[in-house]
Amino acid sequence: MMNPEIHRLVGQVRRTGQEHGLWAPGDCIVAAVSGGPDSVLLLHILNEIARDSEPGLKLICAHVNHGFRGSESDAEAEFVRKLAGKLQIPFELGVFDIPAYMKESGKGGQVAAREKRYEFLHSVADKYGGSAIALAHHADDQAETVLMRILRGSGPSGLGGMKLKRREKNVELIRPFLRIYKNQLVAACESSGIPYVTDSSNLSTKYSRNAIRLDVLPFLGQYNEQLADSLNRLADVAGEEDDYMQLETERIHAEIVTWQDGGAAFGVRSFTSLHAALQRRLIKLILNYLPLGTDDSDFVKIETIRKGVVQDLPTTWSLDLGRGIRCLREYDTVRFVPARAEIQIPHYTYVVEHFPAEVALTDIRHVLRFTRESATGVQGTKPEGNDEAAFDADELVYPLTVRSRLPGDRMKVMGLNGSKKVKDIFIDEKIPPSLRSQIPVVTDAKGRIIWIPGVRRSSVAAVSRLTSSIVRMALDTGSKEPTLGLTK
Repeated sequence: MMNPEIHRLVGQVRRTGQEHGLWAPGDCIVAAVSGGPDSVLLLHILNEIARDSEPGLKLICAHVNHGFRGSESDAEAEFVRKLAGKLQIPFELGVFDIPAYMKESGKGGQVAAREKRYEFLHSVADKYGGSAIALAHHADDQAETVLMRILRGSGPSGLGGMKLKRREKNVELIRPFLRIYKNQLVAACESSGIPYVTDSSNLSTKYSRNAIRLDVLPFLGQYNEQLADSLNRLADVAGEEDDYMQLETERIHAEIVTWQDGGAAFGVRSFTSLHAALQRRLIKLILNYLPLGTDDSDFVKIETIRKGVVQDLPTTWSLDLGRGIRCLREYDTVRFVPARAEIQIPHYTYVVEHFPAEVALTDIRHVLRFTRESATGVQGTKPEGNDEAAFDADELVYPLTVRSRLPGDRMKVMGLNGSKKVKDIFIDEKIPPSLRSQIPVVTDAKGRIIWIPGVRRSSVAAVSRLTSSIVRMALDTGSKEPTLGLTK
């Protein structure tokens, strides 16, 4: 017989799912399970709902080992594997060396871990044809998120916190526990004897979210005993009002904004008749469409454009928005002009036969430098940023080639099974179309793209503890002639 507390939560989650359309009968849901009480209980509850559905939901249990805590992380992965086996749910494990990725990408720990985690969850959804990824974020997480965004100076959109359902790529991110507090989840696990693991890193205040949970919220709770409830109500109200404002902004966009040749334009009179809140949102929407993605830190940029439009003088001006995009006011019309069409660079191919070597790409004023060295004593000097890359020399097939990009080019990307179109990589990195034809690719003799200079390296020939020799590549600007190590 099901524990009464579990039975109550199953009913609550089922009603939330039905009310907000989190799933439909027959859907495949990838459940992200860390091993903590929240995600473990989520898997149990979704499993109960799946068994009662007709046709039943299909569940996939996905766990990510970030490589931060050694044997503790390995033990958590094994715990989740056994849990999935006990419930007869397919299990997928993603193992990443996040510390190494942090050094390679220059990203912080939380950002790097989240990027790889979501990359893996999306790959699992692709593999099984999943329609949703279920996350165990709860009401306390929501309160923390809203407070963090307040401290960062978030606008109304940020105050809405996390959404119960949000489209990302080709699946929905769903949060069935978002209106349930953690103490209820832990109590349900305890009363029903459901085991779980405790992540020791959750007690470290070096992470901002932990500091909010352990220090800031308890301190502010002295002045409002219902602080978490208040923050969740704020998220609900702000989120719904933000949704309404977004729909209204999209309606106005359809009425007054025209698009041609990748650029947007609207009339000054139509714009100035709008409320200031809608003016800001309309500008932000246009910048996101260009794409010139914005966040709360871009308020100054958005406000500069808005004030430039509503002020009577001057009637003509130009504002550089970055990434080759300009905002122009020409009397009664405001235009957002994208980067000019891609420069047609002649096709080229350079072969790197010896080391060291340089490839001078004079048309785009870039130089690629290649060196080979022993790995002894250089394990701690992995490249930081996208302008350098290091490879296990013994895993490459020679000679290497530097060439211009070709239609249909694909590259194996770390954290994903299979390969990804170079075009899609450029889109993900928000590289303007006008620059894409100027970016070279480096391949080995098997035709594998191993590096897109200045953008991203592939998963091929990653440097490890077993690496004995390293090939280093670096991107620089210049106009040097190729060395004798190159043939064209």
